[in-house]
Amino acid sequence: MYKIKEHYFLSKRFRTLYPVVIDIETSGFDSTIHALLEIAVITLKMNSLGLLEQETTLHCHIKPFTGSIIDPNAIAFNGIDPFNPLRGAISECEALHSIFQLINAGIQKQKCSKSIIVAHNAIFDFNFLMAAITRNKIKNNPFHPFTIFDTATLSGLAVGQTVLARACKTIGLKFDNNQAHSALYDTKKTANLFCEIVNRWKKLGGWPPTQ
Repeated sequence: MYKIKEHYFLSKRFRTLYPVVIDIETSGFDSTIHALLEIAVITLKMNSLGLLEQETTLHCHIKPFTGSIIDPNAIAFNGIDPFNPLRGAISECEALHSIFQLINAGIQKQKCSKSIIVAHNAIFDFNFLMAAITRNKIKNNPFHPFTIFDTATLSGLAVGQTVLARACKTIGLKFDNNQAHSALYDTKKTANLFCEIVNRWKKLGGWPPTQ
């Protein structure tokens, strides 16, 4: 069985936190009343040079929870038909359990203590995810309760852009606006952006820090 060299555990990079890139598509802006419709997560790893790479991807279409409100403006924006049977949607509870199983395996493999959400304008995704976890009474939440990595902030620092598409293009990554606002596409691009920023910082000599 392949063993990761101690030097390349993610636990050595982010204070034992295991970064998981997430994007969520919803039926509105209020996490307490609007439905979580789609979620994608990408786990990360370090290669033999100590650079971040994408590892595993999980993508779920989700059924609106009972009593949730569907804002037609949100649906027009993201192009999701929540009640289309061809979506293959599953319940929030099923999706969360699948995601947590993947994350917990990564935490153990990388010798981390908790997971940390990486997202673009991350407080939005964080609030919807925490609301879904609470709503489904799921215990043993693997995510840090308040610390997040926001790529909007990081890209503002790195390249002076906070919009995902503009940040990607400015840093040299391709971005197709026609595919935007799909949870899977946006998660992949956010993961690319996060890895690029972290890896550039390392290549510039910013990591590991000198005393």
